[in-house]
Amino acid sequence: MTVAKVTEIKISSPKSFDDAIKEGIARAHKTLKNVKSAWVKDFEVTVDDKGQIAEYRILMKVTFILTD
Repeated sequence: MTVAKVTEIKISSPKSFDDAIKEGIARAHKTLKNVKSAWVKDFEVTVDDKGQIAEYRILMKVTFILTD
């Protein structure tokens, strides 16, 4: 029997949403074993005092398989 676990992570990037997703997956892979999938749950940006996007943020759910 396979048991999976889901954890949420929030990550940001000054470049893009795509970069934030890639960084999030890379970070999850360093910490968790057997990462199998991710679902981007939410997108968010922060805005600087000039009205420009300062940071791209995502909230993702990462699924990984638990082993014996």
